[in-house]
Amino acid sequence: QVQLVESGGGLVQPGGSLRLSCAASGIFFSSAGMGWYRQAPGKQRELVAGITSGGSTSYADSVKGRFSISRDNAKNTVYLQMNSLKPEDTAVYYCNAAIRARTYWGQGTQVTVSS
Repeated sequence: QVQLVESGGGLVQPGGSLRLSCAASGIFFSSAGMGWYRQAPGKQRELVAGITSGGSTSYADSVKGRFSISRDNAKNTVYLQMNSLKPEDTAVYYCNAAIRARTYWGQGTQVTVSS
């Protein structure tokens, strides 16, 4: 059974930082492409950042230079370091795994940026 468990969300002031973690189980993690998506109220879910099994990264234009995705294959965990947070970053953040033409989702973690 595949499980993706996110953690690290919370309330932070504008300009602050958070680090999200996603622990995976039930998949051959090192072979999976991993991504972070987010969904704000009334908006579609969007890709924030992705990292391939080989370690190549990509980012949405809105977070370039502020967010950083990384992975630790020994811990089956992917991270999203978020710096210089803005109110418009407020959303539920979801971890995604793609492997062998299948995708899996975590339950999401809330990030709220507000003063």
